[in-house]
Amino acid sequence: MSAAPDGRALVGSVVRLDVMRSDDGPALFAALDDPRVWAAGYAGGPGARPGDLAGMQQFVESACTAHHVGQRVPYVVRLASASALGPAGTVVGTTSLGDVDLANERAHLGWTAYGTRWWGGPVNPECKLLLLSHAFDDCGLGRVKIQTDAINTRSQAAIARLGATREGLLRRHVRRADGTFRDTVVFSVVREDWPVIRAGLQARLA
Repeated sequence: MSAAPDGRALVGSVVRLDVMRSDDGPALFAALDDPRVWAAGYAGGPGARPGDLAGMQQFVESACTAHHVGQRVPYVVRLASASALGPAGTVVGTTSLGDVDLANERAHLGWTAYGTRWWGGPVNPECKLLLLSHAFDDCGLGRVKIQTDAINTRSQAAIARLGATREGLLRRHVRRADGTFRDTVVFSVVREDWPVIRAGLQARLA
């Protein structure tokens, strides 16, 4: 029987994921206050980018509310130990597991953004390893969806590199903050895929 993600800390050698709290706003603002983070559609695109700490605090409070009402589990991504990536405890971004449907054993891995300093390194692969391990191994889910804006080619390449299967395009799917509509590219990982994908992520991090 499957279970919902329970908010436990997910700890790896590079990063640890802790459930977001309302006092995480300043650290997240410092990590994500870069137009490149929002340029390709994250959270609604450039129009959704918080212009100041108060705006980021609203962003954080919205995520915390979504957690309290059971819509998703938002995590803050921190460095697990001191390294060339930065001091231990440095906040590098955020990600979530949500849209859980236990009857159909599925969830959505998304709402993911990292500061540009940590793009292209081990942060994203280990986050995905920790989140997918929790979804499949701890929660017993059978399907995890990962999706992104069709204009976000960098994100699509990163998802494909995980080994996720591209399933298709949802046209005119979600309204961006500027009022335009995005097309959404949908990928998935299912239970049968997971052993191979897990091994691939572990090899990348070795």
